[in-house]
Amino acid sequence: MKKYLLTPGPTELPARVLLAMAHPIIHHRAPEFLPVLEQAREGLKWLFKTKNEVLILASSGTGAMEGAVTNFLSKGDKVITVNAGKFGERWGQICKAYGVEADVINVEWGQSVDPEKIKEALQKNPDVKGVYFQATETSTGVVHPVKEIAKIVHDNSNAIVVVDGITGVGVFDLPMDEWGIDILLTGSQKALMLPPGLAFIGISDRAWKLNETSTLPRFYFNFSKELKNIVKNQTAYTPAISLIIGLGESLKMMKEEGLENVYKRHTLLAEATRKGVQAMGLKLYAPKSPSNSLTAAVAPEGLDSGKIISSLEKDFGIRIANGQDQAKGKIFRVAHMGYYDKSDILFMLASLEIVLNKLGYKVESGIGVGAAEKVFIA
Repeated sequence: MKKYLLTPGPTELPARVLLAMAHPIIHHRAPEFLPVLEQAREGLKWLFKTKNEVLILASSGTGAMEGAVTNFLSKGDKVITVNAGKFGERWGQICKAYGVEADVINVEWGQSVDPEKIKEALQKNPDVKGVYFQATETSTGVVHPVKEIAKIVHDNSNAIVVVDGITGVGVFDLPMDEWGIDILLTGSQKALMLPPGLAFIGISDRAWKLNETSTLPRFYFNFSKELKNIVKNQTAYTPAISLIIGLGESLKMMKEEGLENVYKRHTLLAEATRKGVQAMGLKLYAPKSPSNSLTAAVAPEGLDSGKIISSLEKDFGIRIANGQDQAKGKIFRVAHMGYYDKSDILFMLASLEIVLNKLGYKVESGIGVGAAEKVFIA
């Protein structure tokens, strides 16, 4: 059976990227690797919309998250974190591990954070060093108002704005320099259409100033050491060579499509997916602020979402994701970031209609597909 991967990471890989990574391995200190890394560097600056270097780490996105704490803070520092799901919770866990005091803004799952809550937290904690939050909370499918939060932080404090853009970068606009995002990070296995294994982190001049006084322990994720190397088209340690070669190809594909067109495509696919599942009578888990990277839908009452997921894979080869923690068994999550197009969405919706009917939740045949078609026709 043909397999279809529609999980919010890893995502589908283009043949062009796979072929690029299949080339014979080269040595990372050899002259032929220098232009490879230079191409990746320039492409990442273009993607992040920043004049500064974007560091390339051989890790998952969580490695960049940890480095975003250890390279800019000291033990006993105070920060504000937004916990609106599994990954917002992770910011607090990383801070706790390194003795950083986090004032956590807890947000109901499926809801985005109210920027006024951040303003209140800043007024209560005028000495905070950073505000850490997600662009998209991948566990719930919600998008946070990044631009508004960044403005509030800069207008009311000297704190740095730290954004986990793991399911945001390459999906919707997150212009680092224009919006005043001090740290922006992402991972390879999302909109960048690569296997897991690389993390990318852009750092502003303001954040680098904080790096000069940070005393938290670090060795592998030492960003100042990485910066000294990357400007020479090198990395501090052995890089994921084949993945970086693939990165060059994926960035080339995005440039060929045009960044604004990439964003428009994600908007279109997201809207079609949302309209499709809603036409089937399903509710969105994040109805007020849904992300364009993935759609989280609430399973019908009395039906475990795990059964929907397993049936889609068994009958159609489609792999989607369950909810996490308190949402497990209650929602399912479908990705539409990266290497996806209209046919992927239509096939997924048609398959979902059949699966739901087989599981006892009656859906009119074609109603979800029809709703998505109207989005594509408009």
